[in-house]
Amino acid sequence: MNAIKLLPDVLINQIAAGEVIERPASVLKEILENSIDAGTTEITVHIMQGGLSLIRVADNGKGISGSDLPLALARHATSKISTQEDLQKIASLGFRGEALASIGAVSRLLLASYQSGDKHAWHIQAEGGQVSRPEPTARGAGTTLEVRDLFFNLPARRKFLKTEATEFAHCEEVFRRIALSHADIAFSLQHNGKARSHLYAADAAQRITAVLGEEFGQTAVPVSEEAADINLQGMVALPTYSRSARDMQYFFVNGRYVRDKLISHALREAYRDVLHLDRHPAFVLYLQINPENVDVNVHPAKAEVRFRDARAVHQFVFHSIHKVLASPQRKSDTQILSPLVTQATQNSQHPPLGYSRQGNLPIKAIAQPPAFYQTLFGDNSDVLDMNPGNPPTQSTQPIPPLGFALGQLLGIYILAQNEQGLIIVDMHAAHERVVYEKLKSALDQHTLPMQPLLMPVTFQTDPLDVATVEENHAVLNELGFEIAALTPTSLVIRAVPMMLKDADTVKLARDVLAEIREFGASQLLTSRRNELLATMACHGSVRANRQLTTTEMNALLREMEATERSDQCNHGRPTWFGISLAELDKMFMRGN
Repeated sequence: MNAIKLLPDVLINQIAAGEVIERPASVLKEILENSIDAGTTEITVHIMQGGLSLIRVADNGKGISGSDLPLALARHATSKISTQEDLQKIASLGFRGEALASIGAVSRLLLASYQSGDKHAWHIQAEGGQVSRPEPTARGAGTTLEVRDLFFNLPARRKFLKTEATEFAHCEEVFRRIALSHADIAFSLQHNGKARSHLYAADAAQRITAVLGEEFGQTAVPVSEEAADINLQGMVALPTYSRSARDMQYFFVNGRYVRDKLISHALREAYRDVLHLDRHPAFVLYLQINPENVDVNVHPAKAEVRFRDARAVHQFVFHSIHKVLASPQRKSDTQILSPLVTQATQNSQHPPLGYSRQGNLPIKAIAQPPAFYQTLFGDNSDVLDMNPGNPPTQSTQPIPPLGFALGQLLGIYILAQNEQGLIIVDMHAAHERVVYEKLKSALDQHTLPMQPLLMPVTFQTDPLDVATVEENHAVLNELGFEIAALTPTSLVIRAVPMMLKDADTVKLARDVLAEIREFGASQLLTSRRNELLATMACHGSVRANRQLTTTEMNALLREMEATERSDQCNHGRPTWFGISLAELDKMFMRGN
């Protein structure tokens, strides 16, 4: 057996590099974080062959003195922390003092820097861990760090790298993350001598749009929430901008990009009611928290964090995003086929949303009796003018955001007119959301009313369903059902939830019993509650090919305006689209 012995420093650094330096993008991340910690306002990045042959980063930060250059390439040497107390409240991006030593052990590195007060700039070199002496050089304020021939002395590691295009894509993603987290810094990126990105210093919203594109900026809404010593800012895209992959999700904690299971779960839960199937949300969020309440020293690449009060952070993030998504977000009316209507409140030429300066609009008068739909949707007669001789005017009737119904299309869509143009509503999807939100609210308040059936309904079923009813009377009553066993193979329904009284009673009961059998009563009222209510809401919503009166259609539009998350159905599909008059004119080439 070999004797135990100390490893040489070069081998130690190469081992450490295996944890910190995975690929060229890892090198770029560490260098960029050092530049930001140095107080830079401008960073320039040059990359050759995906970072395999060259990564050069230049900044105009405070620089490093000539006497400190050798320490900059030494392991566990740093200017960012000095005591155990500093480790408990890390405010900088770097703090371990091992990144440059690790990089220098597996590449040919050149570090040049000028610090105010020095007579001139200095540079130092490292090749495979062998460090030269500092020498004078020419350079302005700041630091330049060149990394050439990454893994030249570890051929086994180098052969596991991907193609040049793939490695550059990873570098570009790191550049994007750093640029998003520090909008006050100007960034530029070149690859193989070609400019790939140039970002001026800007505010956060401008930087987000510059990095992620105009489409994201137009479909995203701002987030700004604060509680005690925690603050959340940023932008989240509306569900209609959902993605097929998690390629547009950026979450920063105190300026550091992190991947955290706790945060991911909070965001998934916030979007759960409005995202369609396997779609993923898009967001850029910045969480500011007291450094003493978060531990960033839990991952070699500092990509994960641990919160002192994880539950409080989870709830804060969840409720912040849930709140933003709960209210219908209506933005620019220049977008076709998106659930966005107007920026009227931001433009002095337009009145606030829902008010008309034009007086009468050619909206179909309402003449049908409203009694039926008032029982289905609630009493909305206060927003409907029932006198066909008095069309809506500015003095008697403001124009609501979703306008007034013109008619139905193929028994599926409601066509409505508002101040901006045409509104198209999927009536089943819209009503499904309305009923779903009402069911949630009623169940939360334990006020889900029953509707006794004038004629109880009996149906044949299997003994398992009968046993499920006998074992779960309390749960069924809480959900608004009164169901009892009639025989060993039949059930009788005596009452259903009042909001679902027009549904197919037997099919509704069968689906609810199937959910109870599969998941159990306790899970059904907790983690599976929303899924159950979504199933019930689907039964209670109006069906395709159902002919609605104008009163019924207008009542649904008013309910949508008053309902949280009404822009999407329970499955995340959009419930309505808007087409502005300007876009309609363009389609017909009016004015050409």
